Amino acid sequence: MIAGPGCSSVGYGAASELGPLRVSRFAAGLEFNKFAWNKEANLLFLESPVGVGFSYTNTSSDLTSLSDDFVAEDAYNFLVNWFKRFPQYKDREFYISGESYAGHYVPQLADLVYERNKDRKANTYINFKGFIVGNPITDDYYDSKGLAEYAWSHAVVSDELYDQIKKVCDFRASNWTDDCDKAMSTIFRQYHEIDIYNIYAPKCNLAQTSVSSSADEALKYSDHEPFRRRIRMFSGYDECYSSYAQKYFNKADVQIALHANLNGMHPGKWQVCSDSILRSYNFSVVSVLPIYAKLIKAGLRVWLYSGDADGRVPVIGSRYCVEALALPIKTQWQPWYLNQQVAGRFVEYHGMTMVTIRGAGHLVPLNKPAEGLTLIDTFLLGKQLPTHR
Repeated sequence: MIAGPGCSSVGYGAASELGPLRVSRFAAGLEFNKFAWNKEANLLFLESPVGVGFSYTNTSSDLTSLSDDFVAEDAYNFLVNWFKRFPQYKDREFYISGESYAGHYVPQLADLVYERNKDRKANTYINFKGFIVGNPITDDYYDSKGLAEYAWSHAVVSDELYDQIKKVCDFRASNWTDDCDKAMSTIFRQYHEIDIYNIYAPKCNLAQTSVSSSADEALKYSDHEPFRRRIRMFSGYDECYSSYAQKYFNKADVQIALHANLNGMHPGKWQVCSDSILRSYNFSVVSVLPIYAKLIKAGLRVWLYSGDADGRVPVIGSRYCVEALALPIKTQWQPWYLNQQVAGRFVEYHGMTMVTIRGAGHLVPLNKPAEGLTLIDTFLLGKQLPTHR
């Protein structure tokens, strides 16, 4: 499980979403997660890129070289060495999952594994079968277009602003005009009083954490930094859960138990998201859709799921991305069910499945844990989601 640039997959995925143990309210301790994904598979959480969470590097230049290519190579080397250390897992089926900006990390790592696997006799061979991504950043054009359209269609912004955006924004351009920057900044200001990552959920009213301040920073407009880079940041559904994780992982006894922060190798405060990593990251890949096309053709299992209450990486943009692949439809768009209720919708293509989760925000396993568990179970088994109540 991989998170987004500058953010911890342990702080989010493991401790807040789908791990076997979750940080309890007010960071009082840990509690069992009855919807943990390790009920369906062995889980491995990877802190990526280096520098997030408790991860560190002995090569300081690494922290100024962060990019999608760097992260993919780094993650691949980690996997190869992990399987060498734990060879008992080498023949197991292996899948990669992630959310948000991991919509870039996951397919690019999948592509690297696929290419290096062509030499089946190599001792680096990984029994890789496919990947699944949630509310993923995928393609700059479709994601930006979807963000604006979602804000308008969900009554966050006015008709006038949306009309202005359609006039002044060319989302296919590598650099937006000042007029487009200003119009898009207006969208983000409208989200200030609500949670862009889960637009119908309450917003946490505890004292601001570094997570919430990072989110606020992403909403600001500055002439000194490209707006498109800032709005790519990953924060997540914030009804105080992230502040609990941050408080918990900064406890001295917790860090000792985790063998973290030893000998000063990771100095400073543990953060759910690192502003410094976000600021230094080189965002150079505009689309991973060509990788989708390649790996689908190769026969790998590929799923994309989307919580439909996420305004940051909304379902509209993801639908545009999937439709752009022009895959033949296998099973038409239809509802799927859990506990006799519509849990979302899905469409099966020849080579790929897209799923929505009704009422979930950016972090599906946190917002809709039962639906998330059903989703990953169905994916791993290669089955179809329930189509009857």
